[in-house]
Amino acid sequence: MAILQKGDKKLLHAWAFYDWANSVYPLVISSAVFPIFYGALTIIKDTEGNKIDDTVNFLGIAFNNDSLISYVTALSFLVVSFISPILSGISDYVGNKENFMKFFCYMGSLACIGLYWFNLEHLWFGLLCYMLALIGFWGSLVFYNSYLPDIAFPEQQDKISAKGFSLGYTGSVLLLVVNLVMILKYEWFGFEDAGAPTRIAFILVGIWWMGFAQYTFKHLPTGTNEGHAVTRKVLMHGYNELKKIWHALKDNKVLRRYLTAFFVYSMAVQTIMIAATYFAVEELDWGKQDSTTGLIISILLIQLIAVVGAHLTARLSKLIGNIKSLIIIIFIWIAICAYAFFVYTPMQFYITAACVGMVMGGIQSLSRSTYSKLVPEQSEDTASYFSFYDVSEKIGIVIGMFLYGWIAGLTGSMRYSILFLITFFIIGLILLYRVPKTKLLV
Repeated sequence: MAILQKGDKKLLHAWAFYDWANSVYPLVISSAVFPIFYGALTIIKDTEGNKIDDTVNFLGIAFNNDSLISYVTALSFLVVSFISPILSGISDYVGNKENFMKFFCYMGSLACIGLYWFNLEHLWFGLLCYMLALIGFWGSLVFYNSYLPDIAFPEQQDKISAKGFSLGYTGSVLLLVVNLVMILKYEWFGFEDAGAPTRIAFILVGIWWMGFAQYTFKHLPTGTNEGHAVTRKVLMHGYNELKKIWHALKDNKVLRRYLTAFFVYSMAVQTIMIAATYFAVEELDWGKQDSTTGLIISILLIQLIAVVGAHLTARLSKLIGNIKSLIIIIFIWIAICAYAFFVYTPMQFYITAACVGMVMGGIQSLSRSTYSKLVPEQSEDTASYFSFYDVSEKIGIVIGMFLYGWIAGLTGSMRYSILFLITFFIIGLILLYRVPKTKLLV
């Protein structure tokens, strides 16, 4: 098979198609089906649907259920933060980014399938699968994102990044709709209740992710340094590369200030994306309305609107530049958080979800492409640059999820955690204003 050249439309589409493959994980596992499943498993309610107890015993310790999943999530991202530099450094040296991307893809896919056996009796196994799925997803993204400057020219990167997110939202919505029909109309498929199709949804995520990723793997460029031995020195290569990039940032004011701003506002964005459904399960008064249907519909609403939001943001960035576009989007995020603090009814949550969808895809795709533009063109170690980007994001999530879980455990409510998210957005906004103007971002 002929090697596709940088900028080739087929290569760009193959790269973006990995979003179609892996985005079922953040939608079904992180956002939709698993949080609802976890809530149903860990919250004891009376006959009228009122919460009686949400305590979970794990390793002999009683946890608030939201605190437990927040801490496990934070720990998982901490693991990703530690291993990403090592793996990206090895991939730069050995030249096999694709192999590492495959490893994490397959590990994450199989872990999703393992969630089929999640139960309170063997909680450790379920949480382990949850961790490995998360590590697999985010670990593969380190190498996936690092391919962007390798396969696309700067003028192509905003558009292809937005295309990736759009494909991801579209594909994941299709699978979520299938799962929703199976769960709500379980009798059509011969099930006695919604329990089995909910668990089968986890298997479908693993198969979808692993299966569709094959198209991307078929066309991505392979390494040029195959056969290089991995020594102890090479194992530390990634951290040494991060040190080099850290020092290089001292001479690159634009990239340094942008990355600092990204670290702060992304902390809030990612925490919201991970914790939103848990918030809705715990804090909303659903009354007689089916909360499962309502939550999945709201998540579908977010995903569909996010497709439009990603493309509108790409167009906006062409008109006024990347940084100004990000500033506008963060102002909207602050308003959304302020409104969300007073959300108690499903209808209010639907309104919030629609607004989140409009800015969620935009801030993700534009943040990635903005960073890609700022990576020095002469750099050969793009994986290390994107490892630095991803490590910054992951450490931010660790802090965000830990604080979110700690505040939920301290106050007994996730609602007060919203206040610190607003704080992070405001600080990120101020830091974005300090990013110097450059032609790359106009």
